Amino acid sequence: MQGEGAEKWMLVDIKSILYNQNMNKLIYVVDDEPDILELLSLHLKKAGFKVQCFESAGRFMAQLKIQKPDLIILDLMLPDDDGLDVCKKLKRDDFYISIPIIMLTAKGEEIDKILGLELGADDYITKPFSVKELVARVKAVMRRPKAISSREKIEIRNLVIIDPEKHEVIVEGKKVDFTSTEFRILKLLASKKDGCFQESISWISFGDKKNMSWTGQWMCTSNI
Repeated sequence: MQGEGAEKWMLVDIKSILYNQNMNKLIYVVDDEPDILELLSLHLKKAGFKVQCFESAGRFMAQLKIQKPDLIILDLMLPDDDGLDVCKKLKRDDFYISIPIIMLTAKGEEIDKILGLELGADDYITKPFSVKELVARVKAVMRRPKAISSREKIEIRNLVIIDPEKHEVIVEGKKVDFTSTEFRILKLLASKKDGCFQESISWISFGDKKNMSWTGQWMCTSNI
């Protein structure tokens, strides 16, 4: 009995940890069916997410300019716009490209799924759907590395900041000079969030700061 009690306690503790991980994560749900909005809002909130619902693309886009969510659940058949067009616009905009999009639609043909994914959707769910499966997919998409905007700063371990817009690298508060080629390779590797690369970054930050440009070059070429 003691073993069973410990197992139950561990299960509850794991659920609590997962719930806390979801807290403060904001999800926008865009669908013209009030029943679906209510259903998804209820279950996503139970999973620990914050939720805002929209019945039209226009209201959704207006709110998007005010606050960016952590994920978007997007219906394709909206009264004032096509969901595919909305997805395409967001994925072509550097400011919104990093927001994951899950398409939710009655269009279940293979060509529709392929088109949605080709336009940048991170997942595609057809109606009718299982709410539990949808919540699980939301969590799975949330765990994936986000697409990085070509202008977005990349921060690693609070030690290194890569700023594509200014074309500069800051290591522990100090600017490090890189050639254009070195900078492009560095940004590419950083955007992949490779573990080995992360270790190299740490090595640079604690290495010989007089030769930091050179060590940066070593790091880029040795991990390709």
